[in-house]
Amino acid sequence: MASGTVMNATSSGGSNDVSLEEPKKMTREDWRKKKELEEQRKLGNAPAEVDEEGKDINPHIPQYISSVPWYIDPSKRPTLKHQRPQPEKQKQYSSSGDWYKRGVQEHSIATRYRKGACENCGALTHKKKDCMERPRKVGAKYTGMNIAPDEHVQPQLMFDYDGKRDRWNGYNPEEHMKIVEEYSKVDLAKRTLKAQKLQEELASGKLEQVNSPRHQWGEEEPNSQTERDHNSEDEDEDKYADDIDMPGQNFDSKRRITVRNLRIREDIAKYLRNLDPNSAYYDPKTRAMRENPYANTGKNPDEVGYAGDNFVRYTGDTISMAQTQLFAWEAYDKGSEVHLQADPTKLELLYKSFKVKKEDFKAQQKESILEKYGGQEHLDAPPAELLLAQTEDYVEYSRHGTVIKGQEKAIACSKYEEDVKINNHTCIWGSYWKEGKWGYKCCHSFVKYSYCTGEAGKEIVNTEASLLEEQPREEEQMTKPKTLMEIHQEKQKEKKKKKHKKSSNSDSEGEEKKKQEKLKKALNAEEARLLHVKEIMQLDERKRPYNSLYETREPTEEEMEAYRMKRQRPDDPMASFLGQ
Repeated sequence: MASGTVMNATSSGGSNDVSLEEPKKMTREDWRKKKELEEQRKLGNAPAEVDEEGKDINPHIPQYISSVPWYIDPSKRPTLKHQRPQPEKQKQYSSSGDWYKRGVQEHSIATRYRKGACENCGALTHKKKDCMERPRKVGAKYTGMNIAPDEHVQPQLMFDYDGKRDRWNGYNPEEHMKIVEEYSKVDLAKRTLKAQKLQEELASGKLEQVNSPRHQWGEEEPNSQTERDHNSEDEDEDKYADDIDMPGQNFDSKRRITVRNLRIREDIAKYLRNLDPNSAYYDPKTRAMRENPYANTGKNPDEVGYAGDNFVRYTGDTISMAQTQLFAWEAYDKGSEVHLQADPTKLELLYKSFKVKKEDFKAQQKESILEKYGGQEHLDAPPAELLLAQTEDYVEYSRHGTVIKGQEKAIACSKYEEDVKINNHTCIWGSYWKEGKWGYKCCHSFVKYSYCTGEAGKEIVNTEASLLEEQPREEEQMTKPKTLMEIHQEKQKEKKKKKHKKSSNSDSEGEEKKKQEKLKKALNAEEARLLHVKEIMQLDERKRPYNSLYETREPTEEEMEAYRMKRQRPDDPMASFLGQ
C-alpha cells in the first residue's frame, strides 16, 4: 500500500480488522453553502482555497481534479499534490559536473591479501568467479604473493536530455592553458628571430637611413625590395577575413595567412545592443541594422560605440562623395565627359570651380537686387523673437509671478549703464551707507566723483570719526569757570541771534509765497499732462506719437507734490467723487 494510505486498526476479540472510513453524506444546506462559496471564489469575492502546502488552488479547476480520493486522504482536504509527479517515480539523473574518470588510478600495489578480495589474483574490485586472469595453481589468498592491482571502475552515469547533448561536459578548462602557453612560446620565438634579423641587417649595412638624398627625391634604392620583403614576412600571421583577398585571386607564397575568426571576439552583436523589441529592426538575412538602436534611450549618437549602419553611411566623407557623384551625373547630362571612378581628379577640380562660381553668382545676384530695390536694413534686423517679444518656448507662471514650469524668469535690465566704476574705484557709487550718506564701499568716501584712496581712506575716515566722538568728551572735562568778559560777549551774541531770527522770519514768509506760486504752476502742468495722456490713450495704438523728444530730467519737489496731489488711488472710497 502507498504511504498516503491510512488504515485504522480496531481490536475486537483479539483479532485486527482493517476498515476504511467512507465520507459522510452532505446535507442539502451544506451543499448549497458549498456551491455559493465556490461561486464567490470564482468571482474573486472570497479568498481562494489553500492546500496543505500553503499554495492557492485555482477555483476554476474542476472538483474531480482538486478533490482527493477518500481512500488516500481521510481528511478530504482539496489539494493538487496527487496530480503532480510523485518523487518516488521520478528518475534521478547525474549532475552536469559528473563525468567518467580518465586514466587508471595509480594505487600502491598491495603486498598482503586483503579480506574480501579475489582469491585468485588478490584484487578488491572483483570476485574469483569474475576474475579474468589465468587460474593460479595456488591462489593469492594462500600465497600472499603477486597480488594484482585493483581495476579502475567507471561510475554509472545517467544524464537527462540536456546532459546527453552537452558538448563541453567532462571538458577540463586547464587543458586550454597548454594551447595558450604553446602559442605564447611561438610568439616569443618569432620576436627574438625578428630582433636578431634586424640586428644582423643593421650590422651588415643593408638598412640605410631614410634621410638619404634618393629617398628625399622619391627614388627607390636597391635595398628597398629587401625591406619590403622583410616587412611582408614579419607581418602578423593572424588576419581577419576582411583584410585578405578572395581565394584563388591573389596568392603569395611568402604571405602565410590564416583566418581563425570572422569577427573580433570582443564585438557585441547588433541585436544585443538594445533588447527592447520596439528598438531598431535587425535584418537577420543581411545582418544589417540601419537605424540607431539607442534612439529611444536619450544617448548622443556621437558618444555611442554603434549608432546604426545609416549613421556610418551619412558621416565623414560619405556625404561629400555622394554630392560629388550627383554633380558628375548632372554634368554628364549637360555634356561634360566626367566620371567619378575614371577621372576623380578632374571631377574634383571641376566641382571646386563650380562651387566657387556658384557662390560668386549668388553674391552678385544679391548685391544687384539690393542696389535696385534696397532693403539692406531688413537683412541686418534683429531676429523676430526680439522684435515681437514672442517665442515658442512654453513658460508657466503662478499667480504670484514665479515660474512654475519652463525657462527661468529673465532679470529685467535697466536702460541706464550699470556697474560703471570710475576714478580707480572697485565699487560703484551707493555701495556704502552711513549716517544718512551714500558713498563708495572701497574707500568709504562720501564725495561722488572723488578719486579712490583704498584702505588708507578707510583708516582716515575711521580716525576722524573717533576724533569727533572724543572732542565733546574733552570739552566737558575741560570746562572752566567763565570770566565776566566772556559772559558779556555771550549775551551780545544771543542778542544778535534774536535780531537775525526776526529778519529770517520775514524772509521765510517770502519764500513760502514763492513755493505756493511754484506749486500752482506745477499743478497746472500736471493737469495738462493728465489731459494729454487721456487724449493719447483714446487714440488708436498705431496712431500714437513717439516720445523720442521727451525731456528727461530730475523732477522738482513742487512737481512731485503736484503728482501726489493729482494721483488717483483706486482703493480710496472718495476717488469717484474726486474724479467728478
